[in-house]
This record gives sequence, structure tokens and C-alpha cells, in this order.
Amino acid sequence: MHRGLLFPAALVLCAVPAFAQEPDAEGCRDHPLLSRFPGFRIQRCTQHAFSTHAFLMGRKEVPVEGRYTEIMYALNEGAKAPAPVAVHRNIQNALARIGGVQVGNNGEGDQYYKVAKDGAEVWVHVNAVIAEQYLLRIVEKGEMKQEVVADAAALGAGIKAEGRIAVYGILFDTGRSEIKPGSEVALQEIAKLLKGQPALRLHVVGHTDNVAGLELNMKLSRARAEAVVAALTGSYGISSARLIPHGIGPIAPVASNDKEAGRAKNRRVELVKQ
Repeated sequence: MHRGLLFPAALVLCAVPAFAQEPDAEGCRDHPLLSRFPGFRIQRCTQHAFSTHAFLMGRKEVPVEGRYTEIMYALNEGAKAPAPVAVHRNIQNALARIGGVQVGNNGEGDQYYKVAKDGAEVWVHVNAVIAEQYLLRIVEKGEMKQEVVADAAALGAGIKAEGRIAVYGILFDTGRSEIKPGSEVALQEIAKLLKGQPALRLHVVGHTDNVAGLELNMKLSRARAEAVVAALTGSYGISSARLIPHGIGPIAPVASNDKEAGRAKNRRVELVKQ
């Protein structure tokens, strides 16, 4: 679940010019981490309580999940346009003052930063290529609150129709097989399904994306399936004879692994009728 921002606001330091500030887009405002470069208004903004964005760390893309803010700034009429490098340098200096470090730079107007303090992380992506506008993408790293979980009836209907059903409400940390808090609702519904259909036996199949090596993902997916079986038998009273764990890693994707949205769909547990 998302935790509140734990950082003081970082101010972009620049002389204030004499011009009329045009109004921001309705409902938009600066992110608490960074004020705007003088002379700019907010042209548009997007906010999500939970989303993901890929940040460049060295030469590797790192997906970061959490509270997402996107702000497009546009130059006010009559304001003097700064060089893009001035925008980048101001933001870099402001973030450095609160412990932020630059983690990536693609050399084409995109710079990436990470600010960590008191166990919380904020990631910043700055795109400034032309003088008249710049774009901020900020992710306050945190976990999603799982609010939508298929109930026992929906799970049973999926298995009846297709012989299997994907479950996305069972949560794991990256590279780990321990079931995280917040998974209880999904496990309860699986147990309810099994108790309501005493003859039903299931293969519990772990799936991963294709990040990391094949052998590692095969072991990880198997370990996650075993953790689900252990939870159902140990905490919900389901007979172990009715459940067989398997792990097939990334070899049965349901979406492309080229983007994070597809990788998220591929990280799942499936229930398959024996």
C-alpha cells in the first residue's frame, strides 16, 4: 500500500521574471517534491493512486510501482524560454539538496533520479528537449491495495468454462516466494471454492515474467505455487491430496513481456482442474 511522501519540497531556484502567470489546467498543481521552473504553467496532469513507470538505471530499465504523477509544463506567453539544460540542472540541484541521486540519462533529454529517505523512495523522470515545455513523471514507490479479487463463484465458473483460471490477488515481492499480506481475500475465495466442491482437485501453477534467467524463474514459480498450497492446507484446512504445485516460469505468457503492463499479467497463479 502506498505510504505518504516523506520528503520536504525541493525548490527550483531561479530569478522570478516579470510576466503574468497563466492559469494551470483545471485540477492540476505542482508535486510537493518539486516546484516549477519560473515562467511555466501546468498544461496537463495525470495522477493515479497506483501505476508503474520504467526508469533508466544505468543502461537497464527498472519498473517502479506506486503513486504516479505526470505533469506537463508549458511556457507562459511572454516568458523567456530557458535552455533545456537549465531546467535539467535546476531540478538536479534541487533533488541533490534532499539526497537525490541521478541514476540514469539517455542522452536525449531524459534524466532519471531516485530520492530515498526513512525507508521511502521517490523516483523522478525529467524530459526536457525543447525550450517551451518539460515533463515530469514521479512515482512514490509503494504497494498496491488489492481491491478487486475474483470470488469463489467466478473462480469456479472460469474453471468450468476453460478448465483453468488465473488469480492475480496473491502477492509476492520481486524474486521472493513468501506470500505477502493482502493476499488473504484471494486465498479465502480459493478455499471457499474447494470447500464448496469437495470433489474438485487442482493443479496450482506459478507463472513469472521473463525478467531474470529461465532457471531462476522456474524455481521461483514452483516455490510460489508451493507457498500457495502450504497456505491453503495449513491455514484454510484444504487437504493436500487435492492440490499439486507446479512452476513453469515464463514459458506460458498471456501477454508480451516487452512492456511492464504485459509482464504484470504474466506474473500470476493459475488454478487448473486435474
